[in-house]
Amino acid sequence: MTDFRDDQENTSGTGYTEDGDDFEKVCMMCRRTESKAGKMIQLMQGMHVCSDCLQRSFDTMQNSPFNYAEMMQNLPPSFGEIDMSAFQNRQVPPKQKIRKKKEAKEETQKKTLTLKDVPPPHKIKARLDEYVIGQEKAKKIIAVEVYNHYKRVLSEPDPEVEIEKSNMLMIGPTGSGKTYLVQTLAKLLDVPLAITDATSLTEAGYIGDDIESVVSKLLANADNDVERAEHGIIFIDEIDKIAKKKNTNQRDVSGEAVQQGMLKLLEGSKIEVPVGASSKNAMVPLTTVDTKNILFICGGAFPDLEGIIKERMSKNASIGFAADLKDKYDEDKNLLMNVTAQDLRSFGMIPEFLGRLPIVFSLESLTEDMLVKILQEPKNAILKQYKRLLELDEVKLSFEEDALRAIAQKALEKDTGARALRAIIEEFMLDIMYEIPKDDNIGEVVITGDYVRGTGGPRILLRGQQALPDYGV
Repeated sequence: MTDFRDDQENTSGTGYTEDGDDFEKVCMMCRRTESKAGKMIQLMQGMHVCSDCLQRSFDTMQNSPFNYAEMMQNLPPSFGEIDMSAFQNRQVPPKQKIRKKKEAKEETQKKTLTLKDVPPPHKIKARLDEYVIGQEKAKKIIAVEVYNHYKRVLSEPDPEVEIEKSNMLMIGPTGSGKTYLVQTLAKLLDVPLAITDATSLTEAGYIGDDIESVVSKLLANADNDVERAEHGIIFIDEIDKIAKKKNTNQRDVSGEAVQQGMLKLLEGSKIEVPVGASSKNAMVPLTTVDTKNILFICGGAFPDLEGIIKERMSKNASIGFAADLKDKYDEDKNLLMNVTAQDLRSFGMIPEFLGRLPIVFSLESLTEDMLVKILQEPKNAILKQYKRLLELDEVKLSFEEDALRAIAQKALEKDTGARALRAIIEEFMLDIMYEIPKDDNIGEVVITGDYVRGTGGPRILLRGQQALPDYGV
């Protein structure tokens, strides 16, 4: 018997063993829910068994050569003193409990997403503008396709017209904001969001997560509410890592096989997923999720794709006076904007997989000007965070324009996108954050370009005084 003592505190006072207002009963033997196995038989408080398992148990006992009546008579007297309360309330951990479908109309109307709750594309883009700098085309595409998707899901179906899903494939260099766009979008729409990496997925039966694990994560983020999960968003990052391997004689269990396994998932089908676990086993309850209304967004950096695009574009005129120079596209930072389906097939994505991701778009590479704006303008800009931290010490923090340019230039050299900004700022802000609280006379700190480059120090202004000469903190 599995013991879930660690979950005992979580279950107290939550109606965990009640016949239940919120959660379904689960058979202690086959782990099926009451909606799948039928009416449950209660053995004792918190323990249930379905009629199929109970009948199989009786058949086993009847066909067994053992004499159970004689065995029960020979049990020691202490057997009847076993405290069965140790097994109560511990059949299914809270994270594996499955919520019942709501039937009350009033409660359903409060929690169900309606078309009025989905803002129009221009409002979606305006909200994305508050957090994501640049990427105008990508934000417009996402806003329009998400709005169309939820119009398809939440409106009354038309028998004459069937609208297909608008799954998306987002291509962009690392640190350009792929994941951040999706996170901001889910926050705006207030729908469940699951973010997972394709690198951990393998073909069923091999070590790694099954394909269904991505839906299982979405179900967990929806608090095991199947109806809410079926209107959610799944973002699969690092999708380029499951490209078909070239020149391999072994079974491609983490490449083409994963793409094949995801076809039905992307298109829309009813699949059984484990509740509260990443893989199916005998101790985990299963539930059915329909993926036809789940929006799938796939993203990846596709590091070698630029070479494929460059080779294709250079073949247009390769002989004679009109021939392109071999290095013509070497300085083009936005070469990914010219991607086609044929380029993705050459990279290793199978045509069936690409056919289920009809919306393909690329994000721009970040420039120095964009990085300077990322430092200052978003609601959660890193400079705003540091200014607020020093405000709590009654110290004003400011940055010279030259300092912002120096930070952006260092980030471009690292070639990791916006992720490099925080690491650079943390490096030169460490001493300031350590030394400033020591002196109550300091009123303002000005970060200079020389301090960022390591050739000078910040300017320190005392309270009520003019700027002092530069010195290192």
